[in-house]
Amino acid sequence: MSHRMPLWNAETDADDELVEVDVNLALGNYGQNGLYDDGFAAQPRIDETTLVAAQQIMAHQAAFAQIPDGVKRFIVHFYQAITENNLPEITSAYESGWNRMTEKFYAKTEWPEAEVIAPLVNDDPIFLILYRELYYRHVYSRLSPNIDDRFHSYENSCELFNYLLNSEGPVTLELPDQWLWDIIDEFIYQFQSFCLWRSKVHQKSDEEISMLATEEGASQWSCYSVLNVLYSFIQKSKINEYLVAQKKGLSQEDINDIVGEYGSKQLYRMLGYFSVVGLLRVHVLLGDYTLALKVMENVELNQKTSFTRVTACHVATYYYVGFCYMTLKRYTDASRTFVSILNLLFRIKNYHSRSYQYDQINKTADRMYALFAICYALSPGRHDDQILNMVKERYGEQLSRMSRGEEGLQAFEELFLYACPKFITANPPPYRSLPLLAQFVNSPPPEPAQRHVQLFLSDVRNQLSVPTLRSFLKLYTSLDARKLAGFLDEEEEGMVEKMMVLKQASRSISRAGLGGTNAHQGRGAQVPAGESEGGLLDGQTISTSDLDFVINQNMVHISESTVGRRYAGWFIRNTEYAQRVYDGVKNSPLPLPRSTTAPAAPGAKDVAPAPAPEAPVKKGVAWGANVKAA
Repeated sequence: MSHRMPLWNAETDADDELVEVDVNLALGNYGQNGLYDDGFAAQPRIDETTLVAAQQIMAHQAAFAQIPDGVKRFIVHFYQAITENNLPEITSAYESGWNRMTEKFYAKTEWPEAEVIAPLVNDDPIFLILYRELYYRHVYSRLSPNIDDRFHSYENSCELFNYLLNSEGPVTLELPDQWLWDIIDEFIYQFQSFCLWRSKVHQKSDEEISMLATEEGASQWSCYSVLNVLYSFIQKSKINEYLVAQKKGLSQEDINDIVGEYGSKQLYRMLGYFSVVGLLRVHVLLGDYTLALKVMENVELNQKTSFTRVTACHVATYYYVGFCYMTLKRYTDASRTFVSILNLLFRIKNYHSRSYQYDQINKTADRMYALFAICYALSPGRHDDQILNMVKERYGEQLSRMSRGEEGLQAFEELFLYACPKFITANPPPYRSLPLLAQFVNSPPPEPAQRHVQLFLSDVRNQLSVPTLRSFLKLYTSLDARKLAGFLDEEEEGMVEKMMVLKQASRSISRAGLGGTNAHQGRGAQVPAGESEGGLLDGQTISTSDLDFVINQNMVHISESTVGRRYAGWFIRNTEYAQRVYDGVKNSPLPLPRSTTAPAAPGAKDVAPAPAPEAPVKKGVAWGANVKAA
């Protein structure tokens, strides 16, 4: 204990010295300077943008950790294929891999955002733009897009198109034809979806209305910008010049000199080609059917054109061309268009059932059956038996109602509204003026589809008397005018007016009599070099009915032409059907022989079965009569 005393004494002396020391200076403030008091929120010491960026990074890291390993490997593989321009691998990843991953992991949720998967692809801006294109397409098809999704998808499309159109020279990117068509098709679909969503003012929240009222919101998905993109691709690729040179039979070197460096590349040529079909669709959605067919004047409708490489593009082209013909009252051309593509779909239905667009193709085909039923009701004649039977199976009730005069108007309206495209209005509601917007809500304009169906029904209403008059005329070769007027419960003047309507309804402009290839035959031959079958608007007036008449004084003379059955087509279809049945029987496995012996008892010895008794041989004479045994 004695050796510790000096220490204790020293500590006592130190305590005495502390009396003269400022304790606050010795201890410091230790956080008591008010930096993190309540007033800190009013005077931040860290940049708010930096804090938000740090939070986003942490959120992206958390989201990145939740991505399945299989999805990460797929994205890396997809990125490598696009970077190396490996077209087979890109096609496989796009058509198969993406859809498999979607069904397995993201059937009901969004894919990871582009910023989350950016570290996997070295922040490659081109791949991220393409990834966002797939990302927003998934949102539109599987989920419900909000206003941010609609705005951002438009901005991403603009970035993609600016990269393709405004780069210094053609880009080195290579994508499969199916993806190029889907880019154009999805761009138009999102434009159509935005126009339909924007026109429903009563379903908008205050925040959405305020965003649409801004200058940026008003410029989103404008009709001018969409048309500008499509026309820019057509001009950049010189696709019309390419098609004209191809019709003339020029060599590939001469064609490349005409179309230049952009049109010589497959990417730009197919984007230009698909943009022509996209213009056809946009003009139909806006209700300009003549201009829609005009933009297709250099595109031939046969089985050897470029759009046949993509089944969805092939079907869409024939659907919109046929719809244009129907609304222009060229029912013969419309029927031939629908029959051509429906026959093709029937032959390849087992092939395109493997496509990821199988459901969409089937829906479009079913709408074409409905449109064919309308054309057949308005212009009956000789049509393909197979397609006609399928139409009667699907829409037999509507066909019978459409031939009953005024009662059939409802059936026409039902089929038209079901089968027509979703028309749009180019002008948006007046979101930037609250008084005008309130007036718009109180007295909204009619829906675009209702306007078009009323225009169509006005033409149909003028032809309501045609089926009844035809049924009477088919019973006679000559008929007194007064007697016919009595059948119709009309005065003679009213009867003559109805007969003139029938005469007009049996005349139509058609391309059936043009030279060259028939544009609507599924097996049409290619147009010879230097010759053209003309544009889709070309044609000549033909008779579309097998019934004709003349009025001589008070007598009506009727002439009915009977068209013979087309046996060649009938034999071809039945031969193909017999071949399919034969192939199915040939490829089916042989049946296994049935065992006739009962299972042996356990422990029993194998005993050879006794030979069956031989049947008595009956002798017969040469002509087969049996001889009784002696």
